[in-house]
Amino acid sequence: MNIEIAASQMDSLGNPTRLRIYRMLVRAGIDGLPVGRLQQSLDIPGSTLSHHCKKLIEAGLVTQERHGTTLISRANYKAMNALIGYLVDECCADGRCDERQVPAKTEPGKHAE
Repeated sequence: MNIEIAASQMDSLGNPTRLRIYRMLVRAGIDGLPVGRLQQSLDIPGSTLSHHCKKLIEAGLVTQERHGTTLISRANYKAMNALIGYLVDECCADGRCDERQVPAKTEPGKHAE
């Protein structure tokens, strides 16, 4: 992973609609989701969904595969893990980390002790 790829991927996830799409696909697992189900769940026009999926595909975060008449979208877990690894690799490299760890699922405004 290099900084240009990481920046492109983070840029594509910087849009709230694309982030919603991506999170849904990550949750769906390796089977992915039909585009129609994504559109229905997000309540957005097909053209809007197509535009956002294209950006995620260009960034390498999503793949699509046609099964008959159904278009299946899937998260690219290898790319996701590479991006996460790229960000985490430099954690506290030049200093000490805060020893307090806040779980990712902590409610906003609340901190684990």
